[in-house]
Amino acid sequence: MNTETVISWHYQICLFIVIFGLTSISCRQKEKEIFPEKRDIIESVYSSVIVEPDSLYQAYSSVAGICEKFFVEEGSLVKISDPIAQIRNNTPKLNEENAKLVLEMARENYKGSSAILSDLLKEIDAARLQLNNDSINFFRQQKLWSQQVGSKIELDSRKLKYELSRNNLNLLEQRYQRTKFELETSYKQAQNNLESAVYNSKDFTVTSEIQGKVYAIHKKEGEIVNSMEPLASIGKDSSFVLKLQIDEVDIVKMSKNQEVLITLDAYDGELYKGKIKKIYPQKELKSNAFIVDAIFDNPPKVLYPGLSGEANVIIRKKENALTIPRDFLLENNQVLTRNGLVDVQTGLRNIDFVEILSGLNDETAIIKSE
Repeated sequence: MNTETVISWHYQICLFIVIFGLTSISCRQKEKEIFPEKRDIIESVYSSVIVEPDSLYQAYSSVAGICEKFFVEEGSLVKISDPIAQIRNNTPKLNEENAKLVLEMARENYKGSSAILSDLLKEIDAARLQLNNDSINFFRQQKLWSQQVGSKIELDSRKLKYELSRNNLNLLEQRYQRTKFELETSYKQAQNNLESAVYNSKDFTVTSEIQGKVYAIHKKEGEIVNSMEPLASIGKDSSFVLKLQIDEVDIVKMSKNQEVLITLDAYDGELYKGKIKKIYPQKELKSNAFIVDAIFDNPPKVLYPGLSGEANVIIRKKENALTIPRDFLLENNQVLTRNGLVDVQTGLRNIDFVEILSGLNDETAIIKSE
């Protein structure tokens, strides 16, 4: 093989490599080119979901004591005022007996033949007699003195006795009214204390506040209970709510009756519709999120507390919108085209697509940037 043949052979190989490379680049570029498409687009807010019974609450005992007996078990159906548990505590009974004794004493002091008020009335009667006598003596002496009979010392002495008797009567009458008010107040307080003691002594049975189902029992018979620890969890038996955790960035987009699309792990592939029922205004510190309640439009036939899943709260919908995939949109709302970067105005967004309001049309080829 001569030198010219070798050079020609190498030239053909290089030319083939260049052509193949350009063809590959062109093919890859064509693969990355797409055109905006018109489609229905939905903007939504994602959230995890936990299923809970409607009106779920914790039942507490109002007194401390020993859990003597449970009248229900987990899964039991209950009605309003049905007994849940019996609590044994002797302290309220003793308080009731003591309150009765205090009330009897207060009643006797206030309404009975007690010496407190009767002695005061006797003192008041004696003071009135003394005042009457001193008044007669004083005015008689004053009249004599006007006739220049008697001495000035005797007049002043009887005047002083009269004034002292009058002041003494006033003080006794004030003391009587004050003592009567104090006894009346003590009597009413004793009545209230007895009513409270009777209420507490009867409040040994924890009852259901709603018609529903017992979902959990947190204590055992024989355990010590107090007013700070729940005895049972009770909620509606056939009505459930969905607890959604919404980020603070998205909570301002929430409103009642918004449509919610729900999937549950227990019902793989099934899509359920619902709507927002309640928005809690206080952010939970534990989850650092806002809680939103939603309800099913048509719930699954079987639901259990604690079932989990996902939800998308529909914020906005638009039909026949011009869209591009989100990964074709660059920073500062720009899109790469055959003619370079183009500024666009965007509208609705979801996980996959973004709406283009201006800057592109359905005939503009766009390129995915590396």
